[in-house]
Amino acid sequence: MRQRLSLFPLVVALCLISTTVFATPHTIPLSELFPDPGQTKAAIVINKVLERYHYRKVTLDSAFAKDVLARYLDDLDPNRAFFQARDVARFENGARHFDENLRRGELDVPFDIFRVYRMRVDERVAYALKLLDQKFDFSRSETYAFDSSETPWAKDGAELDDRWRRRVKNDYLTLKLADKSDSDIRDRLRKRYEGLARRIHQFNGGDVFQAFMNAYTGTIEPHTSYMSPSTSENFDISMKLSLEGIGAVLRADNEYTVVQSTVPGGPARDSGQVHTGDQIVGVAQGLDGSMEDVVGWRLEDVVEKIRGPKGSVVRLQIMPKSSGSTAHTREVSLVRNEIKLEDQAAKSYVVDKLSNGPGLKVGVIEIPAFYRDFEAESAGRSNFRSTTRDVRALIKKLTSEGVNGIVIDLRGNGGGSLAEATSLTGLFIDLGPVVQVKDAFGKVEVEADRDPGVAYAGPLAVLVDRESASASEIFAAAIQDYGRGLIIGEPTFGKGTVQTLIDLNRYVPGDHDDLGRLRLTMAEFFRVSGGSTQLRGVEPDIRFPTAEYMTKHGERSLDNALPWTRIDPARFKKVGAVPFDRLGRLSADRIASNFGFKMLAERSKLMRDVEEQKSLSLRETDRRAEDDARERRFKDDQDRFLRSKGITPVDEDADQIDEDALDAQRDAISRIEVDEAARILADEIQLGRGSNAPRAVMRN
Repeated sequence: MRQRLSLFPLVVALCLISTTVFATPHTIPLSELFPDPGQTKAAIVINKVLERYHYRKVTLDSAFAKDVLARYLDDLDPNRAFFQARDVARFENGARHFDENLRRGELDVPFDIFRVYRMRVDERVAYALKLLDQKFDFSRSETYAFDSSETPWAKDGAELDDRWRRRVKNDYLTLKLADKSDSDIRDRLRKRYEGLARRIHQFNGGDVFQAFMNAYTGTIEPHTSYMSPSTSENFDISMKLSLEGIGAVLRADNEYTVVQSTVPGGPARDSGQVHTGDQIVGVAQGLDGSMEDVVGWRLEDVVEKIRGPKGSVVRLQIMPKSSGSTAHTREVSLVRNEIKLEDQAAKSYVVDKLSNGPGLKVGVIEIPAFYRDFEAESAGRSNFRSTTRDVRALIKKLTSEGVNGIVIDLRGNGGGSLAEATSLTGLFIDLGPVVQVKDAFGKVEVEADRDPGVAYAGPLAVLVDRESASASEIFAAAIQDYGRGLIIGEPTFGKGTVQTLIDLNRYVPGDHDDLGRLRLTMAEFFRVSGGSTQLRGVEPDIRFPTAEYMTKHGERSLDNALPWTRIDPARFKKVGAVPFDRLGRLSADRIASNFGFKMLAERSKLMRDVEEQKSLSLRETDRRAEDDARERRFKDDQDRFLRSKGITPVDEDADQIDEDALDAQRDAISRIEVDEAARILADEIQLGRGSNAPRAVMRN
């Protein structure tokens, strides 16, 4: 199943503390689930804005309208668990003129579909609750297809009954494998299913409109989305607050809340126990509050549970991505805190005692995000913080320590300020274009380094991974195109598009209806060599073996992602060429016998296998064996690597943990790729590249 961005995208996704007072949710009568004139107006405006300003040319014709309808049905019912084939046939028959309806802002079809959807949810929940009164036989050989996104719609109620029998049985078995008692399991699942129906009953007309419009925009490409007036209001409140919370961007995936990314300097990332792709299945308040099952909850409701004041504790029950859909979970306690700019700031250290480079020292600069303190800058403070300023200072510090080369570590860096990506590149090249930006009308603008001189002219490498995105890709691509340094690691995320937030009210001046806002893709980034960073990302000069197992990651995994393309190259002058073929062979020889890389490769393979899995056994002995095998597979290689480093492995799931030992363990794992990048750079230095050039040239 290809990934998609959330049907109900949560703009306030950093789990910020909010002072907003929310009304107690209540059931919305079916009689109120009809479009209103404001939504009709908004739909007409959205059509026009998309057709005129979206980067991908949009034509609202019958073929596109058919795709929108299919997307809406898939978003509402991604696992084909509620609608029957006859429902879908009726919807399609009623939408024969859907393109004309949408052009006029007529929304009867999507609202009718949602009303039927709500009734089908009620039917399925009633059946699931009935099943909970029965006993389950876990000795039978049968499976549950937890990913049914590509299976046909159920032909009748009996087929849906069988799907739900297997689903409920799987839900029960998952909790049974987690050592929950029979009464606890039945109570949890009863609350889960009743909660599903309750939350669907709380959808008002604005929620339905937003859900449909996001199916509409998602049919175009994945980064364009609609925000209803209430979502826009929440967004405004959040943008005025400091980053307080756990520092995690969340998205909805079917009935699960999934960690899309963690914020540098935030409690989630600093804990080392919350990772991209993990599922949050429970939330509890304080050190001893009861854990609340949040499977099936709306994303907004989960985030509301995670929010809270600075200094307070929230406990999350996490199902790690590596565990697949088994019972393996861990509980993580996080202290909500303010995420300050300095927590995201670049840091440096030195790698020495290199096995292949006696006497050589390599400096490493970690850049978790491309940041700039715009508030301090606008206030006229001359010492405001920025990525470029901090990295320049770190370069000066490292060169004073006599390093022979520098590695820029961009792993996990999801991007940030375009201006910082441009100016940071300027520390390593002397004048010239850095990135080209093409808008929806075909106009190309060039962002360039216009500051003469360089801050560092010595051997350089950039370490990237699958999570390096946007501004990280711009910097890495420019360094690669100029031949200024080696790119090492994995192909990057592939996020090469530019979004802007449009207030729809500006298109209907004087109107008193609040129409909401549109997050619109309006431009694309292109390298100075002409190719886009979109979809393909930046291909490293030297690939680490983990890259072999990431075919469905990043932009490549999203529905309707814009394709890779190219434009004319900008005028620029390469400053060098790197002999990466030979360096790659030397690195591969080392990696072949490196326990750390064997562990990382096995983890990546495990993740790929989990992502490709479509079904689970419902026989308890088989599931326990699968769970144990996956756990052993994950830990054995890790323990072997740690012992090779003289480190006693720490069980992260143990009740009592030596935090210092755990930090040392995590640091050793995070250094595997950095240390090899340093060795590669040491090889390059010894091959003589730049041996006659100055190691560093400083400028103010």
